[in-house]
This record gives sequence, C-alpha cells and structure tokens, in this order.
Amino acid sequence: MSELTDAADAEKAAEDRARMQRFVNKFMAAVPHLQALGICYGSSGTDWAELYMPYAPQLVAYPDTGVIASGAIFTLMDSAAGFSVLVKRGKLEPHATLDLRCDYLRPAEPGKTVIGRVECYKITRRVAFVRGIAHDGDPEHPIAHVAGTFMFTSADV
Repeated sequence: MSELTDAADAEKAAEDRARMQRFVNKFMAAVPHLQALGICYGSSGTDWAELYMPYAPQLVAYPDTGVIASGAIFTLMDSAAGFSVLVKRGKLEPHATLDLRCDYLRPAEPGKTVIGRVECYKITRRVAFVRGIAHDGDPEHPIAHVAGTFMFTSADV
C-alpha cells in the first residue's frame, strides 16, 4: 500500500510541477518587458513568488559604478508582487498595481543577480495586499523593501 501511495504522491507532484510551469509560461509570455529586462521565474509557494534578474550591462544606471537602475529593480519587484497575487489566487486573473511603495536600502552589488521575493498576505474581494524584499544573495541584507496593493480588474470579481 505504501508503494502505491508513494507512486501516487510522486505523480501528483509531477502534475503540480507541470501545471506550475504552464502557469509561469503564460505569465512570462503575457508580460513582454520581463524578457527585455532578463527577469526569470525563480520559485513560488501558495502565497509567495520569487523572480530574479541577472546582472546585465543594459540594466546599469551609472556606468562608472556598475549600479543597476532603480527602475529595473522596481519592475522586478512589481512583477514578483503581481505573480504572488496570481499564485495566491490560483489562477491567471487580470489585476493592476494600485499602489507599490519601494524603499531602497542600498544599491545592488555590481555583477550580482537581484532576487525579488514577495508574499501576498491578504486578499479581499477586490484588493490583494503584498510585501517583500529584493536582495543580491543574502536576504538578511536587502536591497529594497516593497509593500503594496493590487486591484482585480475583471468584471466578475
């Protein structure tokens, strides 16, 4: 009996991974500027999402220092926040950023990938609430902190 249960659990886990990959692919295809900035899917849970943005010369704001433009980091965090709303909701559903505050704590280190991890911690009928951080390898030493709200835009909400 245990072998059957293990096989069924493994099959369900494989189906869940395939479903999530289809979900991610649809999300990434629906937001073309993610490809332009090199933003990629990292991982996700039931109420959080993690996207990452590899360091690239076209993201640099100040060539003398190699520091990534704050707008690119904001875009990473807005996208991670939006994706966290989708995974919490469990479906692709139109929504818009209502408010997103991004407090920059320090510049990202030149040459390092920036990781954005955002949690959707509450959803009401029309609004989702998010919070998260951006870091370049050490979550205990964040680059930025975000907090915001997203509004569902479909008529049937």
